[in-house]
Amino acid sequence: MSKKNLGLVLILILAAISLSVVGVRHYRTSLCSKPAYTCIQVKKGDTWESLFPNASKRRLVMRVNRMNIRLYPGATIAVPKNLNSINHMDVSPMPRRIEPTGRKTILIMMSMQAFGAYDQYGYLVHWGPVSGGQGYCPDVRRRCNTPRGRFSIQSRGGAGCISTKYPVGKGGAPMPFCMFFYGGYAMHASTLPGYHASHGCVRMFYEDAKWLNREFTSIGTRVIIQ
Repeated sequence: MSKKNLGLVLILILAAISLSVVGVRHYRTSLCSKPAYTCIQVKKGDTWESLFPNASKRRLVMRVNRMNIRLYPGATIAVPKNLNSINHMDVSPMPRRIEPTGRKTILIMMSMQAFGAYDQYGYLVHWGPVSGGQGYCPDVRRRCNTPRGRFSIQSRGGAGCISTKYPVGKGGAPMPFCMFFYGGYAMHASTLPGYHASHGCVRMFYEDAKWLNREFTSIGTRVIIQ
């Protein structure tokens, strides 16, 4: 390959990397301009535990930031200014009520990176962060968005639920408390980096997926993804 062609290839690779980075949308950065929040920058050595020693407040901040991975230097974290006087329902981005249908409903709003669990009367009883399909997955060389529309829970698995497809060619990726709603797509517990990063499944915090699986859903529970 000539130096000219090699240079062109390098430029294209760098451009692709830049586009992928720009395309990552951290929901938490949109909170920095809102008066109810203050944003801090993570320094070397900072951890969730050192910044937020109180466990319940720490989990609340993690929910706000749609993130349960280890903190890294330079990351921006949004913190409610009234952190000491609120609970996690106070920072819910989900509607407090939807039109009742007599059925329990899980509403997932991809733009908010959040889900809401609604009782049969349409009232919000719980919410949590999600991470959906990342858009394009290099390992399968195709788009991998989370499907939108109206679905229902088809099957469920427990803490030992695993993927039969990922990693590609091997399978075995953990999917604790999986709740399949459309073919191979499921809601399940996993790591959330603060942006959409899955192959199309809906990742949730461990405690949220466990609660939904054991306390809220049943076969046929309605799932709406917007």
